[in-house]
Amino acid sequence: MATATAPIKVDAETDQLIAHAAHFLQRSKKDVVDAAVREYVETHRAEIQTGVVDALHALDGSTKSAVKLLTGLSDAEIEDLGGLDH
Repeated sequence: MATATAPIKVDAETDQLIAHAAHFLQRSKKDVVDAAVREYVETHRAEIQTGVVDALHALDGSTKSAVKLLTGLSDAEIEDLGGLDH
């Protein structure tokens, strides 16, 4: 896998935690964040998988299903807003 860098933004308190961890672990801040994200994703893999499967089940190829998934609106709410021409 090719490596690329992309900046992320965290609040000052989180940045301080990362900096302290990096210092005391004698690692770079990048390495600390990388390890933390990988550990978090691994820990929550089942929840992520469930979310992906639920999203795929919610999409039936229609515009309406995409709008519902992206907005969280119900069929009734979409109709109240004028519906969707498809």
